[in-house]
Amino acid sequence: MVQLYNLHPFGSQQVVPCKQEPERFCGGGRDALFVAAGCKVEAFSVTGQELCQPRCAFSTLGRVLHLAYSEAGESNDASQLESDDFVMCQKPMELLGEKSKQSGVSIVLESTGLSDEKRKYFSVQHLLYRRFAPDVSAYVLPDDIKLHSLQLLPVYQTGSLTSNGKNLSPEKELLSLFCFFSLPHVGYLYMLVKSVELLSVYQYPEKSQQAILTPQFLHVITSNNLQCFTVRCSAAAAREEDPYVDTTMKACPPVSLDVCVLRIQLFIGLKAICHFKNHVILLTKADLEPIPERRESPKRLLSRKDTSVKLKIPLVAEAGWNLYIVNTISPVQLYKEMVDYSNTYKTVKTHSCIHLLSEAHLLVRAALMDDQLEPGEKAELIEAFKDSCGHLGDCYSRLDTQHSHLALPYYKMSGLSMAEVLARVDWAIEDGSQKYERGLIFYINHSLYENLDEELSEELAAKVIQMFHVAEPKQLPHILCSSSMKNANPLIAMSYLKKMDTSGFSSILVTLAKATMALKIGDLETHRNEMKTYSEMKLVCGFILEPRLLIQHRKGQIFPTELAVHLKETQPGLVVASILGLQKNNKIGIEEADAFFKVLCSKDEDTIPQLLVDFWEAQLVACLPDVVLHELFFKLTSHYIWRLSKRQPPDSKPLRTSEDLINACSHYGLIYPWVNVLISCDSSDDKNYTEDLSKLQSLICGPSFDIASIIPFLELLPEDTLAGLSVHVLCHTRLKAYEQCIDTLLERCPEAVIPYANHELKEENRTLWWKKLLPELCQRIKCGGDKYQLYLSSLKETLSVVAVELELRDFLTVLPEDGTVAFFLPYLLYCCRKKSLT
Repeated sequence: MVQLYNLHPFGSQQVVPCKQEPERFCGGGRDALFVAAGCKVEAFSVTGQELCQPRCAFSTLGRVLHLAYSEAGESNDASQLESDDFVMCQKPMELLGEKSKQSGVSIVLESTGLSDEKRKYFSVQHLLYRRFAPDVSAYVLPDDIKLHSLQLLPVYQTGSLTSNGKNLSPEKELLSLFCFFSLPHVGYLYMLVKSVELLSVYQYPEKSQQAILTPQFLHVITSNNLQCFTVRCSAAAAREEDPYVDTTMKACPPVSLDVCVLRIQLFIGLKAICHFKNHVILLTKADLEPIPERRESPKRLLSRKDTSVKLKIPLVAEAGWNLYIVNTISPVQLYKEMVDYSNTYKTVKTHSCIHLLSEAHLLVRAALMDDQLEPGEKAELIEAFKDSCGHLGDCYSRLDTQHSHLALPYYKMSGLSMAEVLARVDWAIEDGSQKYERGLIFYINHSLYENLDEELSEELAAKVIQMFHVAEPKQLPHILCSSSMKNANPLIAMSYLKKMDTSGFSSILVTLAKATMALKIGDLETHRNEMKTYSEMKLVCGFILEPRLLIQHRKGQIFPTELAVHLKETQPGLVVASILGLQKNNKIGIEEADAFFKVLCSKDEDTIPQLLVDFWEAQLVACLPDVVLHELFFKLTSHYIWRLSKRQPPDSKPLRTSEDLINACSHYGLIYPWVNVLISCDSSDDKNYTEDLSKLQSLICGPSFDIASIIPFLELLPEDTLAGLSVHVLCHTRLKAYEQCIDTLLERCPEAVIPYANHELKEENRTLWWKKLLPELCQRIKCGGDKYQLYLSSLKETLSVVAVELELRDFLTVLPEDGTVAFFLPYLLYCCRKKSLT
């Protein structure tokens, strides 16, 4: 049975001063009413509550059979098939979309009078075919089984509403198309968008004569009543327009919500109805007492021939008639009445309260779809929309329903702050115990998770703590980490945490929450004891379960918690391991993690704290799959080089030495032996920078490093120190510039030349021993100088290698022509002996 509410959608009414009995009438434009009788059409002005005034009249060439108003460029036509004939053996049938072509009904588009250019814009689209079986269980007149009131209702997209009430798109484009038709006792509303779907079925309490569909209502007339039904057009259109409807962001009452009757208003002798703007036009006519000539039997009524009852009316009698304009009240006024009406259900907490408030919400939604609203009207409707969302949020937060989760999106759309929502909660205790429904808990829990830029007062925070202690105790450690709970009294929080069951994995969270509260109170001993309860690995797991123990977000920025600041000084390794764990589990991004360490160490955007460098090194060790290696290498090498060039020591002790990194991470390679020889020759005191230098050298020696990426930064690191020289030579060696490196070492550090050659001049590069190194050493020995002995020693080792590698004839060709025979003779003899031995 359809729910009936005794509301008042209709307001004032007035009589249209027609000169002749209306036969056809329709509304159009902003304020025009057209009335036709015979060959004459009268136009009237309808403006607000003012009396209807005649505007003009004109005659047509023939009797007016149909009257319709259309804006320029707009047209919607639908074929309406009415027949008195029924084939009783056929079953009811419904064909939707393209399948409706299978109905067998042929429709040909008449193009007479259209030019070829315009003809291409017209086409026939099959949408719906439905065949009904009449109810023949009782005596039925043929008029009782006729279809009537076929109507297409377009709804245009005017843009989704933003938080400030502005439309995102000013363009008007078709969003949804609805089709309505009716039998005398039942009406059908379909949606025609991507597919054809039955939205609602309307069961009329008595036989209908005509119905008019609007975006807000379905108006139905019977012989003596004007009935106002609710519709689901706005609910369907909202889902087509906004993809966020039916998520945690936004909600809308379902299209399956039962329709209801808002009003049944008495009108005697209703004959016809039309609607435009906020006006319902009604034609009433008092029927004279008919004199029936004959009455057919039920069997004859089922005949395929027309057997309608013939009524004889005396010609001398003339019925009275009136054409009324009934003004519908404003949507906001009706909305307020519906909200007041819903209060009658509020105390008993029935679902009728949700139903009526849902109807009120859809009423406002439908009104907002009007693209011709004045700014003041729109602002008033938006306020009503937010108010309706607040009321629905209240219902779903307080009623025990399977849809209690809808409290969250409705409260979001209401624009209410969390404090304002909590102020609407009835905190009274019944029967000595407090009960909190799922909807309210769901809303508060999600809101506290979303890092809203709202801080609850100490009083409200205490109520929230008590609420979760009763309803969701496992969530208590989580909600205490919300930035919205910043003002919570730590003593109260600690008292509830101590009451919690600490069994299971969540006990780590309880421990960390206790440690946090102890720190806020200033009880460092309790804090230390709680932190010692679990190993560092389990504490990291706790931080992964609840990142807000370390990180807070406020107004789009990241901030470390008081616990994070304290751990930076006492357990910096735990902080690095925890942030690394968060990154592994996709709880924090790369840039966000970098920003966290900079804020934690009170550094500006351009300054890199050592703890951040420790984190980068930990990322390399962990080999995270989502970390781009070359970016990480770039960060580390550029920072190592910057500190070396500025002779800037780290601001805190590094967590890992170069040896630790080489042992733990494949990206840090073993430093080449000749590099150590080169560095050992440096007499300057570089003890503060040896770790950065070793880590840089180790990265360059590693298998994954892209040498080309570091070349631009080498300018920052001059070659005037052996530390800088080692990096330059390493890079050029990785780029296979061996000859350049040999020249550099011979000039700057001859002691390292032979270790360099032993390590680098192998396989295809082995010829450089005699093609590059040997002639270079001979030339430098000739020149003498203070490095003569070093060059001489290197030449002897070089000759030993060359003598092994080359045949005697080849060996003789690489020796200097002006060389002393006695010096080279031992190596020549070895070369000869080598041949005889083989």
